[in-house]
Amino acid sequence: FSTEGFKASRHPNLDKMISAGVLSLTTRPVMPSVTLPNWTSHLTGSGPEEHGVTNNNWTLAKHELEPIDTDSDGYYPSIFKLLKEQVRHVKTAFFYNWAELINTMNRKYIDEVSFEKNGRFKDNYQKAYDFIVQNKADPTFVFLYSVHTDHAGHKYKWMSPQYITAIESADTAIGVFLDKLKEAGLYNSTHFLLITDHGGIGNGHGGVSMKEMQVPWAITGPKIRHLSSIDNLYNSNKNTSLVVARIFGLKYIPASWTGVLLK
Repeated sequence: FSTEGFKASRHPNLDKMISAGVLSLTTRPVMPSVTLPNWTSHLTGSGPEEHGVTNNNWTLAKHELEPIDTDSDGYYPSIFKLLKEQVRHVKTAFFYNWAELINTMNRKYIDEVSFEKNGRFKDNYQKAYDFIVQNKADPTFVFLYSVHTDHAGHKYKWMSPQYITAIESADTAIGVFLDKLKEAGLYNSTHFLLITDHGGIGNGHGGVSMKEMQVPWAITGPKIRHLSSIDNLYNSNKNTSLVVARIFGLKYIPASWTGVLLK
């Protein structure tokens, strides 16, 4: 989901959510502008040069670049690990529909994992809602991912009508999800982050063009400033977990994490 795509598509539900927080349209993916390195960076506060995930084929058993830090099972320390170790009664979940996405995460720190096949995503949106409701008495962290925008870009080209439609269908699903949280009385006490991995050009990505290397990043929720859109804010995908850590009041951040907290 690129900045270029954000500017060209309609997303009234995201707009409504973001209007009470802050949006950066100049956020940079880590390099390479590829899926698994970037999602790993979002969730580990570090770049590929630290976590060692340099391509989509990474597995714990087979990878080229060794990480500079690991947990006892060999995984780079993630926000899930930090939350489980520092937040009493915290509940964590990972909902995804691209099979390799979970490979860099140590599942023992995640209470619920759900994979939805064939790029579908609506069941996971329902499961995410159910998980939040079921654990409303406890601190809760949910990662909810949709891959179909990427699939549309690869099949039809980035910025094609089909790609724009994929963005808008995601916005519709997000709107239903948020409305249900409002009806349940859980919206105002929840922080929401809009995060994405990379943009694209033609039918692919992985390069260093601005179409690939600029993405939207947004946050809203309790105590988040109402700053609307900020231009020229230096932000990186590897900063996301530092923001999550501050929201949950974590006292310890690994020295290996290289992201920064956005003020």
